[in-house]
Amino acid sequence: MDAILRPDKVWLHKLGSEQSSDSCLYHEKDDMFSLDLGASESEKFLFIASESKITRFVFYLEVSKPEDGLRVLTPRINGIDTSVSHRGNHFFIQRRSDEFFNSELLACPVDNTSETTVLIPHRASVKIQDIQLFSDHLVVYEREQGLPTITTYRLPAVDEPLITLQGGQAVQFIDPVYLVGQSESQFSTNILRFSYSSLRTPPCVYDYDMSTGESVLKKIETVLGGFDASNYVTERKWATASDGTQIPISIVHQKNLVKLDGSDPMLLYGYGSYEICIDPDFKASRLSLLDRGFIFAIAHIRGGGEMGRQWYENGKFLKKKNTFTDFIACAEFLIEKKYCSKEKLCIEGRSAGGLLIGAVLNMRPDLFKAAVAGVPFVDVLTTMLDPSIPLTTSEWEEWGDPRKEEFYFYMKSYSPVDNVQAQNYPNILVTAGLHDPRVMYSEPAKFVAKLRDMKTDGNDLLFKCELSAGHFSKSGRFERLQEDAMTYAFILKALDMIPTSGSAQN
Repeated sequence: MDAILRPDKVWLHKLGSEQSSDSCLYHEKDDMFSLDLGASESEKFLFIASESKITRFVFYLEVSKPEDGLRVLTPRINGIDTSVSHRGNHFFIQRRSDEFFNSELLACPVDNTSETTVLIPHRASVKIQDIQLFSDHLVVYEREQGLPTITTYRLPAVDEPLITLQGGQAVQFIDPVYLVGQSESQFSTNILRFSYSSLRTPPCVYDYDMSTGESVLKKIETVLGGFDASNYVTERKWATASDGTQIPISIVHQKNLVKLDGSDPMLLYGYGSYEICIDPDFKASRLSLLDRGFIFAIAHIRGGGEMGRQWYENGKFLKKKNTFTDFIACAEFLIEKKYCSKEKLCIEGRSAGGLLIGAVLNMRPDLFKAAVAGVPFVDVLTTMLDPSIPLTTSEWEEWGDPRKEEFYFYMKSYSPVDNVQAQNYPNILVTAGLHDPRVMYSEPAKFVAKLRDMKTDGNDLLFKCELSAGHFSKSGRFERLQEDAMTYAFILKALDMIPTSGSAQN
C-alpha cells in the first residue's frame, strides 16, 4: 500500500526465491484507483483489476505461463466497470456502464476477447450483483425489488458454442426479507453452497443441488436462551419519500410483546452510501431488545444498492440529501402507522451511516428520542478537502470534490459539523476509534464539541473513544458484545426502561 493506504502495486514472487528478485506486474499511479487481485474459479487464471468508484478494468495472467506477463482483458474506459470469471474456453464478463447501469453479462473466447456474446442483457428493474462459475453451471446473484435472488443455469459442454443461456432455475427462500450470500463451493460439482439468514433466522448454510433444485440445510448457528424463531414476525413495508419514491423498510418484532399502537419502543437503523446493501440479517444480541418489546427496522434508503444502481446514483454527489430525507420519511411513516412514536423512536448508523445520523439530527431533532452515531463521518467538507488523508482521493467519486465550487457549497449544506444549530437535540451517543484510518477520531470529537457548545437542551450527549480499536470496533467476540451492551444500555436509559434493582428482567 502507498502512503494513503491504497493498494497500488502487484508483485510476482516465485516460491523459494529471494524477495529482491520479485517483479512488479503492475503499478497503478492514479491515486483515485486501487488494485484488486483474485483467482478464477477454474484456478487457471489470475485476474488483476484496477478500480475507482465508477471505473474498473481487468488484466489476466495465465497461471501455467506466468512468464507471459499480464494481458489486457477489459480496457480502461472511464465509467465502464467490469468483473471477470473463467470456465473452459470462455471468459465471462459482468459489465456496467451509464447506459447499462444494472449490468449485463457477456462471454468471449479466451483466444479472442474482442468477440463478445450477450448472455444476460441489461434490465432496468433487475441488477446483476455477481456471478459464480462451476464446471457445468453458472450461478447469477441478482437484486429485484430490493431483495437478493439466486438463479442457476446449466451450461453447454466446454467444447460446444456458448451462444445463449437456457431456462434459469430460481432458488426459493423462506422469509419475506432476508440476506443471502456466496459460500465456498467446489468448481467441479453440481452443488451450490450459500449462506442465509433473516431478521428471525440465525445464520445458516445450505447446499443446493443445481441438477434437482433441492436445498439441504447443512448448518445453522445455535442461539442460546430458548430462542424460537416462530416467536418473531418479520415483514417489509414501503414509505413514500418527499419526491414520491417508495422506500423499502425491513421490520422485526416479538409477536407476543408489541402492541402496534404507537407505544412500542423502536430502533431504526440506516446507512445509505457506497451502493452497499444493508440486507436484513440475524444478530443474536439484538434479541435483548426484541425480547424487551422493541421493534427493530432497517430503512433501505437511497445511496445504498438495495434497489439497483440508480438507487445508489440518486443518493450520492449532488443528490446526497435524498439519503437523509428518505430516512426522515421512513421515520415519519413508522410513526404514522403506529409502530412507534417520537417519544419511543431511537436511531442508529455507523461510519457513512453516522453521517446519516448527524445530518438527520440537524434537520429533524424533534423526530427522535435517542441517536447512536458509531465512528461517524461527520466532518465531510474538511476531510474531502485534504487529499493527504487516507481514502480521500478515491472518495471524490462518492461525495464529490469540494475543491469545485458546486460541490463545496452542496457538501457544506449537509455536513453535520457545519450544520449544528442552537436547538434542542435528543439523547446522543457518539463513538470513535483512536486508530481508525477511515474516520479519524477527531471528526466525531469535533462534532460532539460543537454540539456541547451550541445545543439548548439538557439531554445526554456521550462521547466514547475506544483507545484500542480502529474503524470496526475492538477485536474479540466478547468485546463486541460489550459494545452492543453499552449501546443498548444507552437506549434503554434514554427511554427510561432500565430495570429497577432486583428486577427479574435482564
